[in-house]
Amino acid sequence: MEYANKYRLAGIETLAVACTVVLLWFGNGLNPVWPLMWFAMAPVLWFALRAPWWSAALGAALSMMVAGLNMFHYFHGVLRAPISVWVAVYLMAGAFFALGVLLFRALFLRGAVWSGLLALPAVWVSFEYIRNLTTPHGTAGSLAYSQLGFLPFLQVASITGPWGMSFLLVLFSSAFAIGIHLWKKQRSLALRVMGATAGVIVAVLLFGAIRLAQPLGKTVRVGLIASDAPGYLGVSDEGAPTERLFRDYSIEVEKLAGQGAQAVVLPEKLGVIIDPSTKKSDEIFQPVANKTGATVVVGAVHVAAPFTYNEARVYAPQTEVASYDKHHMLPPFESNLKPGTTLTVLPRSKEIWGVTICKDMDFTRLSRRYGLAGVGMLLVPAWDFRIDRSWHGHIAVMRGVEDGFSVARSAKTGYLTVSDSRGRIIAEARSDSARFATLLADVPVEHHSTLYQLLGDWFAWLSLALVGFALVRLVQVS
Repeated sequence: MEYANKYRLAGIETLAVACTVVLLWFGNGLNPVWPLMWFAMAPVLWFALRAPWWSAALGAALSMMVAGLNMFHYFHGVLRAPISVWVAVYLMAGAFFALGVLLFRALFLRGAVWSGLLALPAVWVSFEYIRNLTTPHGTAGSLAYSQLGFLPFLQVASITGPWGMSFLLVLFSSAFAIGIHLWKKQRSLALRVMGATAGVIVAVLLFGAIRLAQPLGKTVRVGLIASDAPGYLGVSDEGAPTERLFRDYSIEVEKLAGQGAQAVVLPEKLGVIIDPSTKKSDEIFQPVANKTGATVVVGAVHVAAPFTYNEARVYAPQTEVASYDKHHMLPPFESNLKPGTTLTVLPRSKEIWGVTICKDMDFTRLSRRYGLAGVGMLLVPAWDFRIDRSWHGHIAVMRGVEDGFSVARSAKTGYLTVSDSRGRIIAEARSDSARFATLLADVPVEHHSTLYQLLGDWFAWLSLALVGFALVRLVQVS
């Protein structure tokens, strides 16, 4: 009988882990099916409430680490992260998830049901926040990005940043698991737990619906250009190759400006410019800006000995050339480049534009600085890796929701994407759709203040405090 029970428990654990792995695999990652993420953790949490602590911890850790294999090729094969780094990241994710599940289980089984309900979401958000502060990839990997297609829910980012979104996703799974576990013996409590959670979610979605219905005001026509064609895809060598590439792009810039584009964004790292010969490159785009009245943003590698920068050069009509140096580098590809430290803000007659580059949009603090500066549109040269064109290309969308600005992002081997301050994709085209892929869109440029812009990562700190509260509560009920 004892052996039969052990085999039965092992079978249930295997099924619970398998269900969570499948839901996490397809609900998160490069091409997430967002509804799956809401239920992804529930099977393992339901199992944890009826299993020994060690079995609950093992199932939780195993499910998180196995599900993480859906990103293995991307991290190791594409981003060239050493296997040791990948293993460390997912061991940490598995460990935090297991610890959160154990805290959830311990509180629930000791009668502190409501504290248990909040425990795992708080632990998971604390993990995401710590990872954001301590790794070179910022918020990339947050569960929140699985929900970019769920626009009413996405609006909560304007209050909490990605942290509130991740919290609510895990909260829903926790409530669902508790409700199923209690349904037969304590239905009233099950209904209260699930009802309270559902009430919070409904309130969030109602807020989102109201925010989506608000008008966004004045628009500006923006053009994006990118080419993945042979001879244009890589970083052109300094001198004649870069100048030739710039001239080819300048022809396309004039075409879009002729169709009314007031700003035109080109991709990241098109070519190499070396001091003191930057004037040769500037003499290609500055006359175009002067002639057409359009502001042109061009990505380049700028060598200013002894440093090299990943730079966006900004050519505004009848104005000196401005520049922005990328803050956050992608290892190992950019480990030799010097990070920038300043913002580039372009005041206009009735609005403010800003400039940033690709990976900088993975980090909340830099975008928040632009939000505090009143920016209504961010112009973003970028370069993706094809396989991540949707996932990484759309991370920038959330920064616009958090801080109240539109985003115009032009990426090689990715998408040309324009999104508004509500996270709606206004227009989008693949960079390989033509020899020179172009996009023209009317973009809202009014800045919209948000609570997240004003208070920053307050919800992440609240989650850390909730972890402390849960631990104190565990001591009280033990």
